[in-house]
Amino acid sequence: MVLKIALAVAVAMFIFRLGLTVLRMLATPIPEPPPAGELRKVKLQYRCSLCGTEVRMTVAPDEAPVPPRHCMDDMELQQTEDL
Repeated sequence: MVLKIALAVAVAMFIFRLGLTVLRMLATPIPEPPPAGELRKVKLQYRCSLCGTEVRMTVAPDEAPVPPRHCMDDMELQQTEDL
């Protein structure tokens, strides 16, 4: 009987601490965006409409960078992935 009570108290403490950890993670504020000029992570895929060349951009100075140029024309945005 004492063993069952001790086990129940241990499980209750584990669940309590797990709950507190989850609440602390949810209460953590979102980090501020990096200062202007610093590179940000992006996942953008561009394709040249003339020759079919594809480029994947992984870092950029903005979250919505200017499309790269290829064959003297802007490349078309094909795919975006959220981070």
